[in-house]
Amino acid sequence: MSIQLKRLQEQFTIPLTEIIGRKLYVTDFGREIAEAAKNIIAEVEAINYKTLAYQNELTGKLKVSSASTGKYVAPYFLSGFVNQHRGVDLVMDVTNKTRVVQSLERNEIDFALVSVIPEDLKTESLSLIKNKLYLVGSPSMTKKLSPKADAFEGHSLLYREKGSATRNAMESFIRINGLPTSKKLELTSNEAVKQAVIAGIGCSIMPLIGLRNELKNNEIEIIPFRGLPVVTHWNIIWLKDKKLSPVAQAFLDYLRQNMDQIIEDNFKWYEEY
Repeated sequence: MSIQLKRLQEQFTIPLTEIIGRKLYVTDFGREIAEAAKNIIAEVEAINYKTLAYQNELTGKLKVSSASTGKYVAPYFLSGFVNQHRGVDLVMDVTNKTRVVQSLERNEIDFALVSVIPEDLKTESLSLIKNKLYLVGSPSMTKKLSPKADAFEGHSLLYREKGSATRNAMESFIRINGLPTSKKLELTSNEAVKQAVIAGIGCSIMPLIGLRNELKNNEIEIIPFRGLPVVTHWNIIWLKDKKLSPVAQAFLDYLRQNMDQIIEDNFKWYEEY
């Protein structure tokens, strides 16, 4: 980045940035150059789209936001479509459920991938695959559990951050079943929870979809527990009144035509649980 900035500065006699104290600031001239650069890049993209359009190819951007655990699902439903249409640029944001819904509400994206459909928004949806949540722990932890032991007693419970659909499902299950909870630990990503489970820090209710390799390598084990798994569905949703772009409509058509084959090719292991 420093080298690129230096090379850019060499093109101008007026400073693009200035250092005050230990902080780097963009000058007024630098801001104008940045804005001009954005316009140039946008024009180049427009030319590329027009070129492909004249060749009768689908062009444009497909904007998708996914709940964080959806990163184990979304790529398999997107890859075939993107590979078929070289004129389509994919813009994908992976974050927690709250921010996903906010992006959809503000009409910043075409589609959202969520496991819980928001009730306060008028949306259309297409159901993809089940989202199955199991109680899991490390093999060293599960060995200490007797057949009658309650996994929720005497073990730390690992939670996702507030706003996460996985956390909401976990808390709802614990509340509805009146289960005891001891020490609670909060982590801000599914990967962080997974690594903490592997390390034996505690157990958690987690989406099965992100545990394929860990189960295969015996790093994580499913702890059988009454009432589990919690089952929801991964859904592609969009605003009910939104006029879908040609790219967005083509993607939706692609999913409807190829969804069963995508699941058969990529999620056969998952359906066996």
